[in-house]
Amino acid sequence: MNKDVATLLSRHSEALALFSERVHAVRTDQWDDPTPCTDWSVRDLVNHLTAEQLWVPDLVTEGSTIAEVGDAYDGDVLGPRPRATWDAAVRAARKAFAAPGALEGTVWLSYGETPTVSYCAQMITDAVVHGWDLSRAIGAPERLPDALVGFALDEVTPYAAELSASGLFAPPIEPPPGDSHQARLLALLGRRD
Repeated sequence: MNKDVATLLSRHSEALALFSERVHAVRTDQWDDPTPCTDWSVRDLVNHLTAEQLWVPDLVTEGSTIAEVGDAYDGDVLGPRPRATWDAAVRAARKAFAAPGALEGTVWLSYGETPTVSYCAQMITDAVVHGWDLSRAIGAPERLPDALVGFALDEVTPYAAELSASGLFAPPIEPPPGDSHQARLLALLGRRD
């Protein structure tokens, strides 16, 4: 395994571990609480990330297209045991990305054929940013690991403007004085640290 692939898989595991820690910290009375993601409750946010993990084996291992998977992961995928469902989805996603040769291929995303390494990098960034969202929503520590923040900032900076144009992300805002990597990352995605 080359160094870049090993680093990518390490960051992927770290990002999922961060989000997992937050999922397991959600109190029973917090699932309906609001998050920094407009219109999403804590449950909606965890559901979104869980559905994303569920897609990974289909796209990476099976080579399925978005059309072939269809609406399999639409709606509530968490069921009555959200933590257990999240944990199972994470195990499957990690296994798919870590399989020999998996990161050498391509996957079919909504915008076309994409190198699997790029897909994995996007998934890392999403877990990091939403890890902060979940932290804020449940009152957990909001300081994210420097290595993950740096990775996500490098990943999202080139296409941050496109994200807000998609309507899925808030427009970038001016980062606060001091310009920490975390503050810059969050500001690029319309969030205040």
